[in-house]
Amino acid sequence: MTQFLPKFLYLTKGYHKSLVMMAFLFLFISGLEVFGTGMVGPFIAVATNPDLVKGNYWLNLIYQQMNFSSEQQFLIVLGALVLIAFYIKAFLSFEGQKAVFKFGYTLKAELSYKLLKAYLKAPYSFHLRINSAALIQDVIGTTDSVCIGVVMPLLTAISNSVITLALFLLLVRANVTALALIILLLPVVIGLMKLLRSRLSLWNKEGWDASAKMIRILNHGLGGLKETRVIGCESYFENQMKEQTKRYAQNLTLAQGYGNLPRFVIEAFMITFLVGFTLLFLNFNQDSGQNLTAVLGIFALASIRLLPAISNLVSNINVFRSNTFAIDKLFFDLKEIEEGKILPAGFSYSESLPANSSASFLSFRDHIILDNVTFHYPNTSKKSLDKISLTVRKGQAIGLIGKSGAGKTTLVDVLLGLLIPQSGDIKVDGVSVYSNLRAWQNMLGYVPQTIFLIDDTLERNIAFGVPDQLIDQNRLWKAIEMAQLIEVVAQLPDGIKTVVGERGVLLSGGQRQRVGIARVLYHEREILVFDEATAALDNETEQLVTEATKTLSGRKTIIIIAHRLSTIEHCDRIYQLEQGRILKSGNYQEVVLNQ
Repeated sequence: MTQFLPKFLYLTKGYHKSLVMMAFLFLFISGLEVFGTGMVGPFIAVATNPDLVKGNYWLNLIYQQMNFSSEQQFLIVLGALVLIAFYIKAFLSFEGQKAVFKFGYTLKAELSYKLLKAYLKAPYSFHLRINSAALIQDVIGTTDSVCIGVVMPLLTAISNSVITLALFLLLVRANVTALALIILLLPVVIGLMKLLRSRLSLWNKEGWDASAKMIRILNHGLGGLKETRVIGCESYFENQMKEQTKRYAQNLTLAQGYGNLPRFVIEAFMITFLVGFTLLFLNFNQDSGQNLTAVLGIFALASIRLLPAISNLVSNINVFRSNTFAIDKLFFDLKEIEEGKILPAGFSYSESLPANSSASFLSFRDHIILDNVTFHYPNTSKKSLDKISLTVRKGQAIGLIGKSGAGKTTLVDVLLGLLIPQSGDIKVDGVSVYSNLRAWQNMLGYVPQTIFLIDDTLERNIAFGVPDQLIDQNRLWKAIEMAQLIEVVAQLPDGIKTVVGERGVLLSGGQRQRVGIARVLYHEREILVFDEATAALDNETEQLVTEATKTLSGRKTIIIIAHRLSTIEHCDRIYQLEQGRILKSGNYQEVVLNQ
């Protein structure tokens, strides 16, 4: 619990006031519960024997002070008090339960939002080692496990424990012997809970893991549907899914089934107690039939309330314990990313500047310098980039060539600010881009080999990330024209309002590439990076895309990773990379033709 509490408070920060208010509400409800239940005994006793009013000190005192005219009038008022207490308690219990649900689901929504925000700003290296299916599972499934499997059961358990404790205290007041019998039965329940604790946690964790793998299988099977169909490997993914769904069902069945076992044991024990206590009381108190009626009235009503309270308490504790693994996962992901613990010192991926920043604005008027940039991926000592130094002047077109594995894509990822070098620096007009990485990235436009298109309109794909009401139509059409998409738009049934399908399946490869170019042009980026953007295109389509990039020469600074050397003929300078180093540099004649 000492390890759980700080994590719980961290995940619920901003909601602590609501937690305190709910705690007071639970206390008030338990007070009403005790008052109403405690009044049932005197009510039954007076109803069966009105003379008890004058025989009992407290009842007689109330009777005299309130100036009741008869025992029947006193009984009516007593009954009314019991009813009022239970009606108010019922209403507040309903409101309390609503408050628990509202808190849990609101927290789920908040954590899902915060988790997505954290993953979006996490270092690129983080995403290189984590499967996207696991991240999707965290945002959707793990937040469910935390809020519905930990927070809500915890709050409900606290509510039930307060009511249970209050009713136990009432029973002590009513009859200590009866309470002693109940306490004797508790070790069996506690022992059963301890026995199930580790198993429940394991079953839930296995179910969560199976759910994550199900998402991964869906991503693979449906994401590569064309290849899946052509190869004919549908059964491969079907069998994988069948295995994981079976695993999910088995583990969740065990977790949910055995999680409710203590509740059924408690129900049986409570009935055993009522029968046993009645027989014992009658055996040792032959002349106390009326007293037995009053005591049994309190115990019967208390049992009616205790039974669901204890059952829910036990069930909620089991659910809570079996889902605590999700708290750890969410806590470490959020805390490490939000507080920048997995970022190198001095760098920031957030919109705000790091503490040691000396610049709040970057301007590109003359040149970009890469100064001895060295990078290696985590958990490997091999350098993907080894002391790379080069200069890019404003308006130049730069080509990067080299064999597969030479370091071209890694260099581009470093330029894009996705990967942070272990040593060296990138400077714009003498200012380090790491003084304000967001400002640097705002200068960059990126066109990859495979353009990411959302299942939405062409307009929204070009103005990617911009709300509809903020889309600048003049900029949009200017970008369409510069990317040579005018004819494509004219041929589409709904023009720019045409939905292009998932990953742009309704467009050709060349059209998708030009949409990617239009996207970076719409966002008016000064530096355009083409990562083998024409590698998968036929010669004719490649020529169209190359012409689109040529029209940008001089107006934009362009960096091209070339798969086909014909795409960099127009470049001002070409760098040939090999094993993370610059092997040769010069113009097209010097680097390509002379080679």
